[in-house]
Amino acid sequence: MFFTLPDFSDISLRDYQETMQRPFFSLAKKKRLKPIEYLSPDKSVRVHVSANPEYGMATIWDADLMIYLASHLNELRERGDNDLSPTIRLQPGDLLRRVCWGVSGRAYERLIAALDRLQATTIKTNIRANSKTRETTFSWIDSYTHLVDEKTQRSLGMEITLSKWFFEGVMDKRNVLAISPLYFEITSGLGKWLYRASRKHAGGNGAEGFTIGFETLHQKSGSESSLPSFKNKIIELARANNLPEIDLEVIGAETPRPKLKMVMRKFLSDQKTSAVETRAERNAASRASPHSPPREATKIASNADADYVDPSLTRGLLAQAATRLKYDSAGSDPHNPIYAEAAAQKPSPRRGDRAHDVLDADVYEAIQRECPGWDLDVLMKTFDAFLNRNPNELPRNYSKRFYGFMKKHHERNKYQLPGY
Repeated sequence: MFFTLPDFSDISLRDYQETMQRPFFSLAKKKRLKPIEYLSPDKSVRVHVSANPEYGMATIWDADLMIYLASHLNELRERGDNDLSPTIRLQPGDLLRRVCWGVSGRAYERLIAALDRLQATTIKTNIRANSKTRETTFSWIDSYTHLVDEKTQRSLGMEITLSKWFFEGVMDKRNVLAISPLYFEITSGLGKWLYRASRKHAGGNGAEGFTIGFETLHQKSGSESSLPSFKNKIIELARANNLPEIDLEVIGAETPRPKLKMVMRKFLSDQKTSAVETRAERNAASRASPHSPPREATKIASNADADYVDPSLTRGLLAQAATRLKYDSAGSDPHNPIYAEAAAQKPSPRRGDRAHDVLDADVYEAIQRECPGWDLDVLMKTFDAFLNRNPNELPRNYSKRFYGFMKKHHERNKYQLPGY
């Protein structure tokens, strides 16, 4: 009865782009009852979202489930399944693992609460309206059901029926966009919405990106925050600049009408990529000649060995390694300005392959204390394999990212260890 679900390593994440740039979800974790009313500046697009008094409005975290369901349908379509239906049967654990919620009892309760909000939230919009329909009213999902074996009463999983509006939209492949697998690691509600909006707006605009005023961005978000508070939060996100794939830049931050520029990092030049690195990463590089860049850095920067990832090379070091290759073309002329600039830089040396060599000491001790019983060297190879599948999104802080990976791994799998 059940679809054969692809592994997380195989499935490509897809988001439904008509929901990515407009206010369809609450950005707060607290229960929201105030409706969202949105009218585009040209008055052509209307969105009205109302909450159920008992459950509240569906949140941007609940949207994780809709992203998974859209990705699941897209994967089946890509595999040639011609008998697709709005009703999807799945095991809750598979869904929870893929959206990185964990598989604990608390995660299952969170899943049920999210499905309740998705089913109870009502949306009215004229998106995809035509001459016969002025607007459509729907909920994200029509229903969900727990399936059990009639004889044994054993759980067989869940059955989720999507709304016709959402299903038909996802079935048009022009309406889905690929998103980063790191999306589920964004913790801020505004950050999650801003990533989706940036991916939609800037994805097809190359190095020019997309620039938008804060007032318009505020309207598109549906945030309950005041404009000044919203402005400060966006500036903080742009200053941190750690959303997956997206480079953020505030233009005219001190002016009455600041703007936000969004550019996909893959379109940035080497110079711009280097400029957006954190000061700490830049200061970590010591001084030396550019003529002997480390073998590992050269291999990654030139993509000569796609199967290799050096865990000590963070995003900053990769950018510096790529810059080294450019500097090499300047030759050995000390009067050449490019050569002089290169002579002042050197990537940090690799520290080793074992966990206690690669990880920061305090992080290594914290993992040993909070996640005991695991072979960190083995799990670090698993973690590096995941990073290798996303070479453009290496973490700014490898130790911190591995720490988060270990906490999730321990929470999901600790009961396999002796003593639990």
